[in-house]
Amino acid sequence: MKIIEENNISIIRQTKGKLPSLPFVALKNLVLGKNYNLSIVFVSPTKSQELNKKHRNKNKPTNVLSFAYDKNDGEIIISLKTARKDAPLFKKSYLNFVGHLVIHAMLHLKGMDHSSTMEAKERAVMKKFGLL
Repeated sequence: MKIIEENNISIIRQTKGKLPSLPFVALKNLVLGKNYNLSIVFVSPTKSQELNKKHRNKNKPTNVLSFAYDKNDGEIIISLKTARKDAPLFKKSYLNFVGHLVIHAMLHLKGMDHSSTMEAKERAVMKKFGLL
């Protein structure tokens, strides 16, 4: 079920439950730019495990995956159930952790790899949106 489709962003819920209240459009515009076409798809742990096995050869559910299709087009897959389970491991509230996952995935879509530079950018964006 499509929830939002505006400002070059689509939010798609393929699982039950309430979506977290996050400023998805503002996050996308800040991190990726207004012209970036982004889909955020919320899936079950089973679907995240299937995609994780197919694309990363890891046979377990994951909280987030990102797929860059071209310079201005990408997709983020999030399992909220897995994120809820993982949030305490990162000493974050559920909402802050999902926000972190979205920002993290967007930075990957922008071409960043795991590094102290990426972590600093994540913190800066999280701070700007009150997610720390």
